[in-house]
Amino acid sequence: MKSRWQDRGRGIPRRPPLERLAPNPKLKLLDQCREVMRFRGLAYRTEQTYVDWIRRYVRFCRQVPPGGGAAVWRHPEVCGPLEVKGFLTHLAAHLNVSSSTQRQALSAVVFLYREVLDRDVGDLEGFRRARRPARLPVVLSRDECRRLFEHLEPPCQLVAQVLYGSGLRLTEGLRLRVKDVDLERGQLVVRAGKGDKDRVSVLPESLREGLQAQLTFARKVHLADRAAGLPGVWLPEALERKYRRAGERWEWFWLWPSRELAVDPISGVRRRHHVLDATIQEAVRTAAREAGLGKRVTPHVLRHSFATHLLEAGADIRTVQDLLGHASVQTTQIYTHVMKRPGLGVRSPLDGA
Repeated sequence: MKSRWQDRGRGIPRRPPLERLAPNPKLKLLDQCREVMRFRGLAYRTEQTYVDWIRRYVRFCRQVPPGGGAAVWRHPEVCGPLEVKGFLTHLAAHLNVSSSTQRQALSAVVFLYREVLDRDVGDLEGFRRARRPARLPVVLSRDECRRLFEHLEPPCQLVAQVLYGSGLRLTEGLRLRVKDVDLERGQLVVRAGKGDKDRVSVLPESLREGLQAQLTFARKVHLADRAAGLPGVWLPEALERKYRRAGERWEWFWLWPSRELAVDPISGVRRRHHVLDATIQEAVRTAAREAGLGKRVTPHVLRHSFATHLLEAGADIRTVQDLLGHASVQTTQIYTHVMKRPGLGVRSPLDGA
């Protein structure tokens, strides 16, 4: 679905009606980008992604002198649509990136010109667009999910079970806070999910006891942090400004607190964060290998399996769409291509009549 801030027919984001920040000219270019991104309130991961693409674009703009020799660095201010289109074409033609990756790079470069350099990027029609091949998601059977969970250790096991049992993305699961877990009503509330949307998902009855034990563990960590006088957990900037001490309160504490403290990359405050994504990703890969699963298993595969198993059990596709937080039912329909449909009545000719 196109944003209402996109130019029709081009898919190039237009600047929303928000006051622009003129970056500090004494800063280096990438630091200027970070300054503007934080003013605009972009997520830290988006900031990291955009900075990486802008760095790669600047490297692409190096110019080799006609007589040869070392490449000459050029500031993006002296470049324009020709370099931008060349960069996007290079991604598609030589690096074979996906369509979504190319759009991500385009958004980053457009942000650089419009928000940091305060320049119109110009006409970008005519660059080679990456193809969007149809890919089917990897899905585990119920037995494969069980075998995977058997080879996981706490707390990674419970995290993986929540991802599968509630259909959450990895970051959505790890960012759950105490107040988002409603054991009485059997619900999990996902805050600021993809697209900055909130939604409610099902909480598996079989995990109620395990989640209660996890809350008990988190409570002990929270009390220890308060006794040590540590700063509260991270909160979105608007909430942190409005409720300055809210990060110290129990209801805002992480469901999966990390065992070690870490320095906040933006504020520089040393505080407790949630369990790292890489910890769960590595644990799932290792468990899949030990379980002998002949598939490329990542935490996101558990979300695919959740949707597919619900559809196989007869759940309405609109219900599954709401639980997954998809903006369009067409995104959810991809799971109909990988689900087992026993009532279809189709047999392989190799199996005979």
